[in-house]
This record gives sequence, structure tokens and C-alpha cells, in this order.
Amino acid sequence: MPTPLFRPVIRPLLIALAALAITGATAVPVTASVMNPSAAGAPVATHGAVAPFATATPNTSIPGPSGIKAKGAALANAATGRILWSLDLNTERPIGSIVKVMTALVVIKAGDLDRTITVPKSVTAYLKKQDQPSTAGLIPGDKLTAQELLEALLLPSGCDAAYTLAQAYGPGLNAFIAKMNAEARQLGLTGTYFSNFDGLPWPSEHSTWSTPANLITLGRYAMRYPVFRAIVGQSAYGLPAGDGHHAYQWQNSNPLIGKYVGATGIKTGDTKAAENCLLFEAERGGLTLIGVTLGTPGDDIADTGPVATKVLNWGFAHF
Repeated sequence: MPTPLFRPVIRPLLIALAALAITGATAVPVTASVMNPSAAGAPVATHGAVAPFATATPNTSIPGPSGIKAKGAALANAATGRILWSLDLNTERPIGSIVKVMTALVVIKAGDLDRTITVPKSVTAYLKKQDQPSTAGLIPGDKLTAQELLEALLLPSGCDAAYTLAQAYGPGLNAFIAKMNAEARQLGLTGTYFSNFDGLPWPSEHSTWSTPANLITLGRYAMRYPVFRAIVGQSAYGLPAGDGHHAYQWQNSNPLIGKYVGATGIKTGDTKAAENCLLFEAERGGLTLIGVTLGTPGDDIADTGPVATKVLNWGFAHF
């Protein structure tokens, strides 16, 4: 595996804890886990196994997209996993709240999305320790279903929702993080490690990492779950006040949804070290493309929109 750009001081310890999570250099195909057929999050059976990514550009005579402001990026055929273009494909970098894709995946695979979960009082103290985290504005004591909390997790990138789900589905934060890394191993994400469940910079700015190649694989897999796909494709979600909870209105932070024709997802991310990141997917004319951009400079996550647009336009024009 290429020498990563970021190797935190604590990495030797994390490697020992992660075991096989970051050994080896080649992703392996993985078959979608079989859930209860009645579960809302059951994967689409016709998709079969998630093909591993390819590392070579298929046609070197085609110039890649120009003017791309990113430190790492990739574009792939979502159906086959074939990489169409990349920038530092296998370099490990911080990914911000793209982490929440794995958080959602662990919850969806566990199932029981109709279960009622109470937002814990401890979430308030947790958020106060962080540096202006994105939240869904959850009120401690409110009772929401797991699926409603997934809306709060994936649309406004709610760290409060991530905390609540991790506590419930670990059960406990450490157990949940262990499940995230176990899922990464199962998916063959050898360049990925999760130190938390929300993408915030703890215990350090560089203690969670992934690669463009690994994120393409993760995104392809997550989008095969109808419940995940339905959530990340929305512009907004409103939850009226009900028995046990206040009313909520959540907007999708993805700058492509509702603006780029054919956009279907997936997730934003940003921290000081990660800068602006976007994992995205769009479909046009029967072709579905999935891409990722990491390390786009700027003061707002919306800065990823024009970059992803250039990448997608290039892909649809040439393939």
C-alpha cells in the first residue's frame, strides 16, 4: 500500500487494535449480507457482490477532468466498480462526516429500524466537547425511531444522531466503533480505519482515515440498501411533532441534491484536516456514476458542488 499522507502518532496502537483492518493492499469482493427479508433496509438482491475497484484508468487517451480542486478523488461506474478516473486513489486521508455512511450501514444491517430510541441526556455534554459540530438539533429525552434518527444522521449530518445511534446499537460507543471497523474489514477496506462514529476530529484530526478507492467501495455498498438510498436522495425531511418528540425539519447538506440533474446521494464531510469532502452518485441515461472528492479547499461544504459537477460531467460525456 502506498505510504499514506497522514500517519498519526497513535497509528501503531490503532493498527494493533484494528488487526486485519489495515493489512494487505488489495480489496476483495464481498457479498451483501442477508438481512431479514422483511427489514426495511434489506439490500437489493439483484446487485449481487460488490466488485472490487480497479486501479487503472481504462483509456489513457482520454484526458481527465480539468480544474479539479481536491487532494484525492475518484470516479467509477457504480454498477461494475470500474475506476474511470482518479487522483491519489489509494492515499489515506481524513474524511470528515463521510464516516456517517458506515455509521448508517452498521445500523441498517442490524435492522429493527422501527425501534424507539430516546435521545440521551449525555449527548449535550458530548457536543459541548466538540468544536462546532453539525447537529440535527435533537432534544434530549425525545423518542424517535431508528429510521428517523438515520434521517437526522444523513441529511443535516447530525453528530447528535450519530451519538444516539451508536449508544443504542453498540450498545455503547466503543462497541459500536468496533462494529464499524469489523464491517470495514468485511468489505475489504484495507485503507480505512474508524476511531469514532461521526467523523469529528477525535481523538485527533488524523485518527480516522480512508482512501478514494475504499470510499467508492463503501458508497456502492451502502447505496444498495433501499432505506439508505431513499434517505440520501432527499432534499429535506420533515418530522411533525408526535407522541414523545418535538417537530424537526432537516435539510440535506449535499450540494448536488436538487441541483444536479440525476443526483441520488451520498454524503458530505468536513473538518480542518479533511477540508471539504463529498461522496456522490448520479444517474443519467442508464449509466450510474459514483465519485468522491477529498480535501477541496474553501469555507463551506457547498464548495464541493462545482468540483463534483465537473467530475460527473466529464464522466457522463466520455462514458
